[in-house]
Amino acid sequence: MCTAISFNSTDHYFGRTLDYDYGFDTKVVITPRNYPFVFGGNVTVKTHYAIIGAAVVEDDYPLYFDAANEKGLCMAGLNFVGNAVYKKNVTGKDNIAQFELLPWLLSTCSSVKEARKKLEKINITDTPFREDLSAAPLHWMLADNTDCITVECVKEGMRIYENRVGVLTNNPPFDIQLFLLNNFFMLTPRQPKSKRWGKARLDVYSRGMGAMGLPGDFSSASRFVRAAFIRNNLSVDNKDCTGAFFKMLDSVWVPCGCCVSENGLAQETYYSCCINPSKGIYSYTTNSCRQINSVDMSREELEKEKIIVYPFERNEKINHQN
Repeated sequence: MCTAISFNSTDHYFGRTLDYDYGFDTKVVITPRNYPFVFGGNVTVKTHYAIIGAAVVEDDYPLYFDAANEKGLCMAGLNFVGNAVYKKNVTGKDNIAQFELLPWLLSTCSSVKEARKKLEKINITDTPFREDLSAAPLHWMLADNTDCITVECVKEGMRIYENRVGVLTNNPPFDIQLFLLNNFFMLTPRQPKSKRWGKARLDVYSRGMGAMGLPGDFSSASRFVRAAFIRNNLSVDNKDCTGAFFKMLDSVWVPCGCCVSENGLAQETYYSCCINPSKGIYSYTTNSCRQINSVDMSREELEKEKIIVYPFERNEKINHQN
């Protein structure tokens, strides 16, 4: 259960919620330009674009959930259980393990256009990071300030979709999610007009009735519709839109206990994030700290060889005014 959004105002903003039934030891991780990535088992990239995002660090390797590079390309992986299909190595392809895909693209591509060309040569494999860390079933959203695509590996092969609504959740596959939006084309932020059904007059009795029928549950299909409606109707000024972006993510925030999985565990939103790639700033909130925290990549020495790590803030901070 996750929701990702790409949004343009004065700057480009990209972010997501991560929803699960347990938390990860997530950190803000900056991978500087000279950190040596080894891809496909034998391809070493020693110099590349710097990356900032949320990751779990294993064996000094950042396993990114979402990130952006210094050129403005953003990417997030979301659960795609039951539909994601990876392959073994294929001769003649760039065989990239599922966990390597995000750093492979962000370290070497400056735009969605470049990433798309690279994806044409890639075979995403099921090679695990370690024996105890199997390949996660994911699909991905990539975006920059002009383009947005969704990438899915299914049994038929890799599918790349233009993502014109700037939203991704989980299942069903993206093309089906996009088609189902047709069921909600009547939604509007404007006030509807009173009507007559036969001799009965139906009156508008409240503001907001133009959006009646907007789904409010936590299913991925409903979150897709809700996020797409809000994202594509949001009105912002020309100032920093970080706060407005988090308000969008709040609309799909899953409170603990409101969604319980088949195994009886409560799902919840463990963190939400907003990346301003043009400034290199990664902002986030967590389930236990709703204050917006941020890390600025431009303030770091980016010619290093070792990753830079900032643990997520977990303690609630309240501004007591008296």
